[in-house]
Amino acid sequence: MPEHALLGFDFGTRRIGVALGNTLTRTARPLEAIASEPVAARFARIAALLDEWQPGAAVVGLALDAEGGEQAATGRCRRFADQLRGRFRLQVHLQDERHSSLEAQRVLGRGGEDDAMAAAIILQRYLDAL
Repeated sequence: MPEHALLGFDFGTRRIGVALGNTLTRTARPLEAIASEPVAARFARIAALLDEWQPGAAVVGLALDAEGGEQAATGRCRRFADQLRGRFRLQVHLQDERHSSLEAQRVLGRGGEDDAMAAAIILQRYLDAL
């Protein structure tokens, strides 16, 4: 895989966590959380992030149940990944996101805005698996 930036996404119905990673350093860090609605504003912000960071690909967390099976949120994650591919002609990888929000809360040591940290954890898992 060529050396390049990656954007990671933790899709949620209220907020989408965004993280930045790099295949050279194989590290990820939280960037920000953006509102899921309105959709036009969501994609405008994503377009701005893509323009700023010029990632070679994106990684979207795939919501699975405890046993690794699909659930209602799984389809929403897949649809979001398909929208990124279609709107931005971006290569998108799916990554198991199980327990990423709990891990983000542990890392941050508090509740609250953990969406970007969860995205960083998802992206780090992807980078670790390369």
